[in-house]
Amino acid sequence: MSDDGEDYVYDEDSGEWLPASEMAAKRAEADRVEVRDAVGNLLADGDAVTLIKDLTVKGAGQTLKQGTVIPSIRLTGDAQEIDCKYPGIKGLVLRAEFVRKR
Repeated sequence: MSDDGEDYVYDEDSGEWLPASEMAAKRAEADRVEVRDAVGNLLADGDAVTLIKDLTVKGAGQTLKQGTVIPSIRLTGDAQEIDCKYPGIKGLVLRAEFVRKR
C-alpha cells in the first residue's frame, strides 16, 4: 500500500486495490443515466430543447405547441424524463422522446 494517507478499496470487477476517491468516481460514473432526445442527441443539465409535437399539459389547462423552446432543462435520474421550467406551468416534467436538443 501507499504512504500517501489515502484509503484503498478492493475493486471486485478489476481485482485491484484502488484509491477510495477513484473508486467513488467509478461508482458515480456507473450510476449516471444517459438521457437522449427524440433523435438520439445526449442531453445534459442546462440544455435548451424544442418540442417536436403539440403536448397537452394535464392540470395546467393549456397546450404547448410544436416548436416551443424550453430554455433550460434538468435531468431527473430517469432515462426518459426531464424537469423543465415554463412560464405559467409549475413542476413541468417532459418525456425526452418529445423534445429535440437545440
